[in-house]
Parts: sequence; structure tokens; C-alpha cells
Amino acid sequence: MALLDVVDALLRIQAERYGSGDADGSLTALLDEGGSAYRVNDDGDGLEARIVPPVREAVVGTVKDAAAVSSTGSAADHLASAWQAAYGLHPDPVRAYSEAIKAVESAAHAVVQANHAKATLGTMLGEIGNARSKFVTVLATPAGKDPIAPVEGMMRALWEGQTSRHGNQNGTVPESLEAARAGVHVAAALVQWFASGAVRRNP
Repeated sequence: MALLDVVDALLRIQAERYGSGDADGSLTALLDEGGSAYRVNDDGDGLEARIVPPVREAVVGTVKDAAAVSSTGSAADHLASAWQAAYGLHPDPVRAYSEAIKAVESAAHAVVQANHAKATLGTMLGEIGNARSKFVTVLATPAGKDPIAPVEGMMRALWEGQTSRHGNQNGTVPESLEAARAGVHVAAALVQWFASGAVRRNP
């Protein structure tokens, strides 16, 4: 682990000086050939846990898409931070989960509660619950079914799954790494839906 810490630090220093710590791809090749559990991240400034490429690429694509849509605010930055906190060399589950929620709040704000300057995922869920007929998705919905229910369910699962949000008499329970990583992927799906217009408000 100490060696990985050194490599991670050197990548960060090299990236600050030259834009990437692995510009020629030599370290990437070594890690790939050695079957390492870690890889050089896409910015070339550190190591991250290796996961199935299509899953990582989907989240990276969502970050890029959100960055290109002004109505999603800072969703791209929050989602990128959530990913790094969840999959970096030294994961921070509490931060990863918090950043995942912020990403969804940023992406959904303009659609769900544009006139509420201090909207949170909780207030947005309240808005959907009180005026669900105002929201639609591009998903085909059978007659008599609620078109916004899948989105609401994902938002609620993310919101209610944050165990570290408030303290109480029993003590604050930090999110587990597994929960944080799951939360990041739920957030990525929601950010993509709002950024692409798959979820929208009726006129």
C-alpha cells in the first residue's frame, strides 16, 4: 500500500507540472499487464480502483454530457468528485455519497424546483409527491401507471439511504463503501436522465 501511495502522489505531482502523470501511458501499460486492482484515472493525476470499463465509461460519459448542459448547474463537478471519492486509492464513502446527492440536486433543480433557491433532494421529492401529474419521462408508461414513479423511486432510495446526513441519540452511521458506490451509480443514472431531457415538466 505504501508503494501505491507513492505512485499516487507522484502522479498528482506530475499532473500539476505537465498536465498528466502518465502522458506516455507507460504506467497504464504496466498496471494493465500486471493485472493490478488499480488503474491510472482518466485525468492522469492519481490511481483509482479498476472496474468493468463499460460501467466506468458510462459514468464518464454522463459527466461530459452534464458539463455541456447549462441547466444542470454543477452536476458534472459533483458527480466527478463522487466518483473519485468512491473509487480513488483511499475512498471516502461519506463524501462520495454526499457528492452523489449534490449531483442529482444540481441536475434536477431546473426541472423539479427551478423557483426554489434552496431546493434539496428532499424538497424535490415533496414537489413530485404533491404535483406528480406535472412530470413525465420518455419511458413508455402503461395506462393507469405513474410515469414519474421510477425516477421518484431512485431519488428516494438515494435520499433515504444517506445514513450520515443527521445525528441522533444513537450516533451517526457513516455510509459503507458499498452503499456509497451504489449511490454514485444511481446518481449517474439520474443525472443522465435530467441532463438528456428524459425527465421533464409538463408545460
